[in-house]
Amino acid sequence: MSESPPIRVIGTWSELSATQRAVAVSRGTDKIFDPELRANISALVEDVRQRGDAAVIDALAKFDGVTVAPGGLRVTEAEFAAARAGTSPELLAAIRDGIDHLRRFNEEICKTGSWTFESEPGLMVGEKVSAIESAGLFVPSGKASYPSVLMQLGVPAVVAGVRNIAVVVPPVPGSDGVVDPACLVVASELGITNVFRANGPAGVAALAFGTESFPKVRKVVGPGSPAVAAAQIEIQRWGTVTTMLLGPSESLILADDSADPWLLAADLLNEAEHGPDSSSVLVTDSPALLAAAQKAVAEQLLALPEPRASYAKLALGTNGGVFLVKDMVEGAEVANAYAPEHMQIAVRDEDGVLEMLHDAGEILIGQWTPVSAANFIIGCPASLPTSGFAKVSSGITADTFRKKSAIAKADKRAINRMTPSILAFTAHEGFPAHGFAASVRLDYPECQD
Repeated sequence: MSESPPIRVIGTWSELSATQRAVAVSRGTDKIFDPELRANISALVEDVRQRGDAAVIDALAKFDGVTVAPGGLRVTEAEFAAARAGTSPELLAAIRDGIDHLRRFNEEICKTGSWTFESEPGLMVGEKVSAIESAGLFVPSGKASYPSVLMQLGVPAVVAGVRNIAVVVPPVPGSDGVVDPACLVVASELGITNVFRANGPAGVAALAFGTESFPKVRKVVGPGSPAVAAAQIEIQRWGTVTTMLLGPSESLILADDSADPWLLAADLLNEAEHGPDSSSVLVTDSPALLAAAQKAVAEQLLALPEPRASYAKLALGTNGGVFLVKDMVEGAEVANAYAPEHMQIAVRDEDGVLEMLHDAGEILIGQWTPVSAANFIIGCPASLPTSGFAKVSSGITADTFRKKSAIAKADKRAINRMTPSILAFTAHEGFPAHGFAASVRLDYPECQD
């Protein structure tokens, strides 16, 4: 008996009901918003708020099997030095390559700064752009090494001008608190010295409240497990800002019969190997391309080691799959409905299809732009919204760490012109002092600047 094709056929889009479509594109949030998980994380966050370092140390022992002595949560300069000394020249060159591209991308963003214009004679309005004062960066680690994530978070924060940056990296489980050396090298390259070893949710809480070791920050960003995402949601109740949901990795490729099936298979497996909760989706109007991709994926799966091969089978065969569409117009409809973290288009009419796409964390154009290049080197953000949040939010860039203050300046000519309109509103809404603050200036001498 032959095995089933590796790519699950989710359905033909035009034949699915509205309910079936909604179910087909939903993923991920049920785990993050699970009531029991939220209750447990809420208790952990409160414990950190109350007990500080002691709670973080206890969480490390309980959840990660790591014993850390009081005062040992902050990474030492000796650990930074050992990490730098032990890093291969090849990895160091790759880190610097990635940082360089990210820096240039985010510097371009920062060229759009403060602005003003005269909206009517005598009235100047605009915005003043400035960096937030502090930020906490969570980098998933422990069972794997993700220096690229710290690059993706740290470079935008540094380029934006954040003065106080703190990083949390979970240590290797069962160790004496070893923090991923590659992440320490990235931090060193960026000039970030405040790096802490902590369990994910407890570390997020420690950044939000501040402890004996951790500085208090105003914003926390970074991808992680459902528990980490739940902790980021929880700390918002206490006034610390977080960003969009960063959950399990997901990708969608929109392809027509012009796509090369061997490259298509490689790109489908790219994000599929991340983990058992990843999803990889193909949207195509070509049954022939699907048949060729099925064969290519099956062949390439044989070369993947475990557990990556098993993860990929789940991502394509259970969590993801293929939507068949009648044409690329309908394909763009499916892609926008799914709103993936990573989207790649492998189509004949790139410009036409790109024009129809508006809901994706990133859009990679053509088969010479794989997700792996975007994850590590290209410089576009790779910390991106998942679970459909690309419909309302964007990836992490320098703008994530900047804020805008509206500014305005009116002269007597402008305020006199606006006063009748002001008085109409204040009379209607019942605010006499508001009205007087404007009308008192009608016969008032010109103020000196």
